[in-house]
Amino acid sequence: MVAHLPKRPVPAQAGDRARLELVFDKPYLLGAVFGEYDQNLVAIENRLGVYIAARGNKLQIEGDAESAARARDVLQGLYNRLAAGQTIDSGAVEAVIAMSAEPTLDGIIRHDVSEPPKVMIRTRKKTIVPRSANQGLYMEALARNELIFALGPAGTGKTYLAVAQAVSQLITGSVDRLILSRPAVEAGERLGFLPGDMKEKVDPYLRPLYDALYDTLPAEQVERRIASGEIEIAPLAFMRGRTLANAFIILDEAQNTTIAQMKMFLTRFGEGSRMVICGDPKQVDLPQPGASGLADAVERLEGIEGIAVSRFTTADVVRHPIVGRIVAAYEGPNA
Repeated sequence: MVAHLPKRPVPAQAGDRARLELVFDKPYLLGAVFGEYDQNLVAIENRLGVYIAARGNKLQIEGDAESAARARDVLQGLYNRLAAGQTIDSGAVEAVIAMSAEPTLDGIIRHDVSEPPKVMIRTRKKTIVPRSANQGLYMEALARNELIFALGPAGTGKTYLAVAQAVSQLITGSVDRLILSRPAVEAGERLGFLPGDMKEKVDPYLRPLYDALYDTLPAEQVERRIASGEIEIAPLAFMRGRTLANAFIILDEAQNTTIAQMKMFLTRFGEGSRMVICGDPKQVDLPQPGASGLADAVERLEGIEGIAVSRFTTADVVRHPIVGRIVAAYEGPNA
């Protein structure tokens, strides 16, 4: 029985043509590999310009040699992730396709997408794996370093992965509390002009942090831990004068801190703590963009032992693929 759609013409590609075959020893996983109505196979075909035919536990891939090899690695990688107990969705498929073209740090050998990721973050609701090579390096830095700067455009997972790592460490007891902060407004934190009490004033600015929490912990646990003080979400202005020991501390939208605010925040670091500072240096909303505390801190601190800097590009955007194209368009030569 043929498991795939009728054959479609393959666009002409440069290079030698190839026909590759994959055989899987766990056919019951192939439904998830293919996706509903073969949507995963169609995505691979469209992105890589190949044709994939399925019969039983065998897949045939036709296309130019390089694209066919990439498609083989992507399919093997999706299968191996499922065999290892991980789940895949359309976002994971897009990520594995993108990673199949990424070079490693030496710029020569391609990232091996045929194997399950070697680094992951376990939370109460899900196990999170990297969706780009840079995400993998960032997740390793989160597990290894005491202070991490995460720089790059929106949608690359900087804050989400930091919150996930913080939740994981809170669950295992390696930290006692989780503190999430960001500048409450883009420049100056003039909260008095907003209606409502203090919580109502700051919550809209902190919503992305809440979203990440609810995605990694059951809602009742988030609310209970916030009520008990294990999780604290507060604007940057509330950090002054504190020493934060045995805590995982995250500062989001750090590009909108002044140099004085960044120095204040960094010096809150206490015994047994971890700190992650996330921001996009190209999206500074301060009246004087050159006075961003994020850029100043990275320039001063990069290379110091125990401090890591993770940099992301538009290629690491892991939201809907169109988000990556939008970000690239805004950062292009006509930006």
